[in-house]
Amino acid sequence: MIRQIVASLVVLLAAGLGWLFLVPGAPETLAKAGIVLPFGPSVQAEAPRAPGPGAGPRGPGGPGGPGGPFGPGGRVTNVVTTEVVMATINDTLNAIGEGTPARSVTVLAPSAGTLAEVLVRPGQKVEAGDVIARFDADAEQIEYDRALLAAEDAAATLERTTGLASSSIVANTALTAAQLANANAQLALRNAELALKRRTITSPISGEVGLIRVTPGNYVSAQTAITTIDDTSSIQIDFWLPERYASQLAPGMSVDVTAVALPGQRFSGDISAVDSRIDPASRTLQVQATIPNPDSLLRAGMSFAVSLNFPGEQYPAVNPLALLWSADGSYVWKFEDGKATRVMAQIVQRNSDGVLVMADLAPGDAIITEGILQLSEGANVTVLDGPGSARTPPAAPQN
Repeated sequence: MIRQIVASLVVLLAAGLGWLFLVPGAPETLAKAGIVLPFGPSVQAEAPRAPGPGAGPRGPGGPGGPGGPFGPGGRVTNVVTTEVVMATINDTLNAIGEGTPARSVTVLAPSAGTLAEVLVRPGQKVEAGDVIARFDADAEQIEYDRALLAAEDAAATLERTTGLASSSIVANTALTAAQLANANAQLALRNAELALKRRTITSPISGEVGLIRVTPGNYVSAQTAITTIDDTSSIQIDFWLPERYASQLAPGMSVDVTAVALPGQRFSGDISAVDSRIDPASRTLQVQATIPNPDSLLRAGMSFAVSLNFPGEQYPAVNPLALLWSADGSYVWKFEDGKATRVMAQIVQRNSDGVLVMADLAPGDAIITEGILQLSEGANVTVLDGPGSARTPPAAPQN
């Protein structure tokens, strides 16, 4: 029995509150009956006026008349407002990329032979032209020495024949033969020199030596990989971006990257190349960025988080409590000149600190967030807190 009584009282109370807040003119009806509530919609107070001739208590100047506190346009709603701020979206794009050295060369054995010695170690810095390894070159050295002797003899023979030919002691055919023999000897010397040079492996670029793939004493065939040389003075990062950013990408744009292996450190560089076509399978565009690496902190093969900045798009940001919906779409109530004005606001993006909308709003506009359910177009409002309230200091005059 007690539960039924309590439930009935709750239903009656809810019905009374609903009637008070939702039925137009409810507060005025209670006021006429002499009931003044400490809560609920407020009414505008007006000092009593002495009744004039011919004017009764409900005449034109009375409480129930058109100009009285309970007549049309006399109701004032207490509200709370917040300020509109501008927010920028789509101004930063993040991607994941993989680093490669600025230049990388796999050093191959130019010829076959027994590896005599390796003169570098992994991780060592080398310059272009530095010797990396040598093959056994005894046979090649002998051939070079033989070719050198033959070339010197051919040169001497040519010199003697030239002198004799000038004195008409020998025929011109002998001079021609001496010249041909000297040329062939020089070619044989160059060939022997090249064969001897190929027994020494040198670094084609400056950089850092990778792992040594062979061991001295082993027979190595031609085109066998000896090691790699990576130029890591700068790191090239390959990453992919959605095709809708294709028109905004250009070489020279600055990028910021962070390495998974180096938390807390940030590196800067710029875009060095943009692919000329979009991948039809993923609808993405390949982009390359170059990051200077003077301290050699970055290594080839590292994964990087790449961040690019764009101009972005700006929209007004409003408090989520200010949004309402109608048959025409979402809207907000704007406080202006003591009245509430409806402004249509299309939602663009919801964030944790506000809702971005496409609306006719400017930074600093006062948007009503509390008391919005009792408003109508052009209704008189009193701001209890927020922009437009008596507590808000007036803005400084602008010169």
